[in-house]
Amino acid sequence: MSAAGNSPDSLDFTRFFNVIGGNISDTPKERRTTNPSTLDANPQAPLSTQQDVDRAINMARNAAPVWAAVPWEERARAIERFADAIEANAEELSKLIIMQQGKPPMWAQHEISLSVQWLREFCRLSPPGDVIEDTKGRKVSTRYTPLGIVVGIVPWNFSIHLKVAEIASNFFPAGVIQALSGDDNLGPWLTQHPDVNMVSFTGSAGVGKRIMESCSKTLKRVTLELGGNDAAIVCADVDPTFVASKVGFIAFANAGQICIAVKRVYVHESVYEGVLSALVAFIKGLKVGIEVDSFLGPLSTKAQYDHVKGLLEDIKHAGLTIATAGTESPLHLKGYFLDATIVENPPEDSRIVVEEQFGPILPVMKWTDEHDVIQRVNATEFGLGASIWTRDLAQADRMASQLQAGNIWVNCHAEMQPSTPFSGHKQSGLGVEMGSDGLKAYCNVQSVYVTGLTIGGPRDDGS
Repeated sequence: MSAAGNSPDSLDFTRFFNVIGGNISDTPKERRTTNPSTLDANPQAPLSTQQDVDRAINMARNAAPVWAAVPWEERARAIERFADAIEANAEELSKLIIMQQGKPPMWAQHEISLSVQWLREFCRLSPPGDVIEDTKGRKVSTRYTPLGIVVGIVPWNFSIHLKVAEIASNFFPAGVIQALSGDDNLGPWLTQHPDVNMVSFTGSAGVGKRIMESCSKTLKRVTLELGGNDAAIVCADVDPTFVASKVGFIAFANAGQICIAVKRVYVHESVYEGVLSALVAFIKGLKVGIEVDSFLGPLSTKAQYDHVKGLLEDIKHAGLTIATAGTESPLHLKGYFLDATIVENPPEDSRIVVEEQFGPILPVMKWTDEHDVIQRVNATEFGLGASIWTRDLAQADRMASQLQAGNIWVNCHAEMQPSTPFSGHKQSGLGVEMGSDGLKAYCNVQSVYVTGLTIGGPRDDGS
């Protein structure tokens, strides 16, 4: 069932290609990205053309019925072998993440191990479908059939897909998993192609709206995982040091460049000073750089670095109070590094509260009244996630039922698992990924009605 790709044991991590039809593929022109931790140019990567897109989609069209005919259990075994091969290449793939995105080793290694874990857990899901009615003369059921060709437009903050697709070519029929690299032309070529059945996009709300508009012209299915401005509500009965370490960890993980990272913190006034002090102490212990013991790496792109610096300038211009100040290129590091910053009790209409920072800045606000804080948390166009931190689970349930977000956590944040649906409310997304509902999103549903042959007159044999 494997295709003619490079063996996982012979991957070249110095050269990068498109993967089309199970084979690596050159392009007439190439492009370069920048290593965000050194500002050196990364190795050349493909610059796909319309012809590359057409060829990849043609291969996918041929592969779709072949893969659909493979029994579920056999497909799961292929994915498990794929996961094993990624795990076997974890060290080199981690180095690639560090080069492409500037992540410190701990986060690069975590990304690979989590990818392997998720692939294996996906294999434990069962094909969706239900028996709705099953009586003596009648059976009604639903079954789900594959949509066909799906384009995944992946986010820049978690992206190693060219080499992963090379690995995949050893375990799946040609055309089942392919990867294309390109510039701003690539997205429209893919989303407008008449043979594509679905687009799954992770990124900004603005781009997501353009993708949805493009998909509407051919009635493509679409799932959108867009921006977030996740709030953490800290109640009066918590241990400030414990909560600060948990909230701070997820707020500044990957330098804040995670869609479901904590972006705003609302702390009850009775524990505000304790939580704020503990947060400051926590981030002062975070090492900046890409060494083995580093926690905070650089921003992944120049555009994101400039955006976050713009927010810092706005904070200073507005005269907001900074508990611990982020500085440009701390420790004289060369890349897109910023120290972590905590902003004390900024107004609700300030940019750092309203906008998704996607960087190492965290506003921490006071609250007194439960109804008021719920309103403040919900007063955003985003609705990806939110968390509540309290010992009182009745209070947590009462507050959680009022939050307008697709993912609610109590005494934790940003936890996800393949068995559980993941979606966003409001402008944080459309559709569902993960879990049985996520599988259904990539399928057409069929309702099947079966009745016994008891209607009509006698058969020709007289019976």
